[in-house]
Amino acid sequence: MAECGRKALSLLEAARSRYESLQISDDVFGESGDDSSDNPFYSTSGDSNSDNNTPESYGDERRTGEVYCSQSGPPGSLSNAQAEEEGWSDAVRDITIPSYKNTCGPTQKMLPTASVVDFFQLFVPDNVIQNMVTQTNMYAKKYQERFGNDEGWCTVTVPEMKAFLGFVISTSVHRCESVLSIWSSGFFANKSIAPKMSQARFEKILKYFHVVAFRSSHGSQGLYKIQPFLDSLQQSFSGTFHPSQTQVLHEPLIDEDPVFIAACTERDLRKRKKRKFSLWVRQCSATGFICQTILSPLQIYVHLKEGPGPDGLDTLKNKPQLHSLVAKQLCQNLSGHNAIIFTGPSITSLHLFQEFEKQEIYCCGLLSSRKSDCTGLPQSMLSNPDVPQCRGQSRTKMKGNMSLICWYNKGNFRFLTNAYPPNKQGVIIKRKSGEIPCPLAVEAFAAHLSYICKYDDKYSKYFIFHKPNKTWQQVFWLTISMAINNAYILYKMSDAYQAKHYSRAQFGERLVRELLDLDDCSPTQ
Repeated sequence: MAECGRKALSLLEAARSRYESLQISDDVFGESGDDSSDNPFYSTSGDSNSDNNTPESYGDERRTGEVYCSQSGPPGSLSNAQAEEEGWSDAVRDITIPSYKNTCGPTQKMLPTASVVDFFQLFVPDNVIQNMVTQTNMYAKKYQERFGNDEGWCTVTVPEMKAFLGFVISTSVHRCESVLSIWSSGFFANKSIAPKMSQARFEKILKYFHVVAFRSSHGSQGLYKIQPFLDSLQQSFSGTFHPSQTQVLHEPLIDEDPVFIAACTERDLRKRKKRKFSLWVRQCSATGFICQTILSPLQIYVHLKEGPGPDGLDTLKNKPQLHSLVAKQLCQNLSGHNAIIFTGPSITSLHLFQEFEKQEIYCCGLLSSRKSDCTGLPQSMLSNPDVPQCRGQSRTKMKGNMSLICWYNKGNFRFLTNAYPPNKQGVIIKRKSGEIPCPLAVEAFAAHLSYICKYDDKYSKYFIFHKPNKTWQQVFWLTISMAINNAYILYKMSDAYQAKHYSRAQFGERLVRELLDLDDCSPTQ
C-alpha cells in the first residue's frame, strides 16, 4: 500500500511539473484557493473528473466526423503523391519556439485598500456611466417629444444609473429569474437592496435606458447603440492585463441557465441557438482573463458586401473563411510576440496557421474533416487506418515546422501544430485508464482546453440573468458579465485579495452593494 501511495504521489508531482512547463497555473478564477486538486489535470484521485475534459469528450463527434470517404478525402486534401510533392514527409525533426516577448500579468498595481468597485471601474469607469446617463436622458426626451409626455419620468442621475446597474447585476449573484423579483414578496425578494430605489423608478429607467440614443451617420451597423461602449471595453481588456504566452480562441458558454439547458429538449436547444449574434474570444489559458472579443456575425458581417457574390455575406456565412476572419481579428495584437494559440476544429487550417507563423504567432489546433478547412493536408492522415490501433498510438507527418498528428484514444484525433516538437512525448493521466502516452502537442491541447472549460463552467454561474428582448441589450449585459469576471481575476492577483479573500459570489454581492452606495457593504458570509 505504501508503495502504491508513493507511486501515485510521484505521478502527481510529475504531472504538476509538466503542466507548469506548459504554463498551466492553479485556478485563479475559482474558489479553490491554493488547493489544486479541483483541477483534473493536477489530480490522480478518485474525485477527478478529467474524463469529461480531455479530448475524449470530442469522441462521439470525432467518430462520426472521421468516417469520410477514405478514397477521396475532405475537399482540398492531397493524395499521397500530391502530399509528397508539397513537402509532407514521415520524417520528423525537433523544432524550437522562440521565447515569449511579453510579460504576463496586470498592467497597473492596485492598492490593498482598493474596493471592489475600483476593479469594476477599470472596465466601466465613471465617464462611461456618465455617458449612459446623458444618452438615456436624451432618448427619453426625444421619445416623449414623439409619443407624448411621460408624467412619471424625471431626469436620471449618475447615482441612480449606478444603482440601476447594481440591481441588474444582482441577478448574477442571487440568480433570480427576473430583476423585478427584488421588489416582490416571493422567494427571490431582496429586502436589503429594494429600498434603495422603487420598482416604478427602476422600470422607468429600464424603459428609456440607452448607451447611444440615435443612429450614427456611418451606416446601419447592427450594434451602433452600444458600439462606443464595446470599443471602450475592448481597450480596457487589452490595456489592463498582459496574457501569458498560451491563449485559446473559442466560443464561450453564454447560455444563462445551465440547469434549464440540461432540462431542455433537443428541439428547444435548436431554437435557443438561433441568436442574432455569437461571441468569440481570445482568452489567456493561464488565468482565464478574456483579452479580446468579437461578436459575430454583427461585427464581422457589417464589413462584408451584401448579396450572393464571391465576397458577399451568403458566401462567407457559416464557412471556414468567416472563422479565419474571426481568428485574424482576435489575434491582430499578437503579431511579433511569439504567442501560442489553441484553436478548435472550425478555425484550424493549414493556410491560417502558415499565415500566423509569418507573424510570429504559433498554433496548435484540433482538426475535423467535417468542420475544418483541410486544404493542403494529406488524405492518408485524414482517413482512419485499416489496422486496429492501441490507445496512445500516433502517426505524424511534417512539412517545414508544421506537424500533422493522428493520435488514437477510443477514436482518432487529429492535431495540426507548429508550436510543439512532434518528437517530444507527453502523457495524459486519467482516473480510469492511468497514463496514456501521447505527443506533447496533444497533452498541451488537452491541458489548456480543460482549464478554459472549467473557467466557462464557473463563468456561467455568474451570468447576469436579466433577459431583454433587444439584441443590443443582450450584448450589453453579456459584456458587463465578462467585465465583472475579468475584474475578479485582477482582484485575485492584487494585494487587495490578500487583505480580504472574497469568493466570486462575495465579490459580486459586494459590487452590487457598492454600486447602490449602501452603508453596510460587507458581503454575507
